[in-house]
Amino acid sequence: MIERNQSVVILGGGPGGYEAALVAAQLGATVTVVDRDGLGGAAVLTDCVPSKALISTASFMTRMSQSRDMGVHLEDPTTGRSSDLEADDVAVADLADVNARILRLAVRQSQDIEARLVSEGITVLKGVGRLVAPGKVSVTPVVATAPEHVTEEDQPGVERDHAEEMLDADVVLVSVGATPRVLASARPDGERILTWKQIWALPEVPEHLVVVGSGVTGAELAHAYLALGSKVTLISSRDHVLPGEDPDAARVIEDVFRRRGMVVLNRSRAETVERVGDRVVATLTDGRTVEGSHCIMAVGSVPATEGLGLAECGVQLTESGHIEVDRVSRTSVNGIYAAGDCTAALPLASVAAMQGRTAMWHALGDAVQPLNLHGVSATIFTDPEIATVGVSAKDIADQELDVREIMMPLATNPRSKMDQFTDGFVKLYARKASGLLMGGVVVAPKASELIFPVALAVENRLTVDQVAHTFTVYPSMTGSIAEAARRLHTAE
Repeated sequence: MIERNQSVVILGGGPGGYEAALVAAQLGATVTVVDRDGLGGAAVLTDCVPSKALISTASFMTRMSQSRDMGVHLEDPTTGRSSDLEADDVAVADLADVNARILRLAVRQSQDIEARLVSEGITVLKGVGRLVAPGKVSVTPVVATAPEHVTEEDQPGVERDHAEEMLDADVVLVSVGATPRVLASARPDGERILTWKQIWALPEVPEHLVVVGSGVTGAELAHAYLALGSKVTLISSRDHVLPGEDPDAARVIEDVFRRRGMVVLNRSRAETVERVGDRVVATLTDGRTVEGSHCIMAVGSVPATEGLGLAECGVQLTESGHIEVDRVSRTSVNGIYAAGDCTAALPLASVAAMQGRTAMWHALGDAVQPLNLHGVSATIFTDPEIATVGVSAKDIADQELDVREIMMPLATNPRSKMDQFTDGFVKLYARKASGLLMGGVVVAPKASELIFPVALAVENRLTVDQVAHTFTVYPSMTGSIAEAARRLHTAE
């Protein structure tokens, strides 16, 4: 039975926090969100939304550079002759304008989230919340801690002038996210050595960008700035970029990076990064040095759980500082839940949002289904993109699953040929005996969209024959998904 008139306090206004707030309000709770940096959190203001908008601009630049291959050229409207500019010059990104557009977009998204919360009767306090005891939260007001592009006027519905206060709560949700990991030997200065939170103040495209870290963030930003015109050196401590991803997909991306002019240093670890005047110097553990104009440190993140009173209230934390939760987002303390990157679940906005919703459904007595990460689809927004769902090649090897696989190169897809996309593939995994679709990988432009039919099939336990018998548009990229399913058919 749903328990109405409950009081819910949420620490953090990111995807886990604001989605939880909306569910709690829908279920009749009195909801207060305590947020320091702006509604939407890092996902909207400094990370996911801005970085994907930057990548969108970069992809646009890449397509422009391929226009002649598509039979398109510039022409003087008066004389009808091909422009000399087209032959000799290249498109140039004005990074100040690019960043200004991106940050306006992020602020608008934050405003939309805020307006929705306010319309649902949710109270938003600008401040830092701390657990004093289970069911008690102290809120300390803060001033001007939001990113520079988020002004007071951008958040008109947030209560700012409140005094420090104590809130009683039947349910507390902690969704405070994570911050960039900082190394003592490579401290960011916000000008030449940067984290992913600091890049939006860059006034121009870096002349030579050194990226330390070849995980998702490092690979995405390296690709983006390469397309925008930077010389890029990517320092990877592993055998190849994106070490945690599908090996075939990682090889495609690394080949594309190198072909487009990126220098990729595999099996190389940066020991120090120092600023020397208007240059940066990265010294590797083997003694080599890499010099550039700027450096982005993409070496992971740490949960923002310190100083919140969690351990003092008995909330169990991991050695890394993440909050331990079960599949309905409960912590070790009754009435305290957690969601998002401050937990040890997958660091995805979609997962944070589902954790937050699940927490409120459970806490307030609604029907709830425990979190199932098996059906989570994820994307790396390089060019081409990598999207995955379900079991991976590593899962199959580690668990010795009785699975067949098929990989269809996009180079044979008619739509891919039309659009001049030759890098990428569709890969499907299915159980040998039943044909049950277990997972898939798509490496393609807009793979983030193409993975959805595979995710539907995995989540709803469809067989390859059911996928194969579903009509697809001709010509289309999804045709390769159906074709891969047809090739996995096993005759009885």
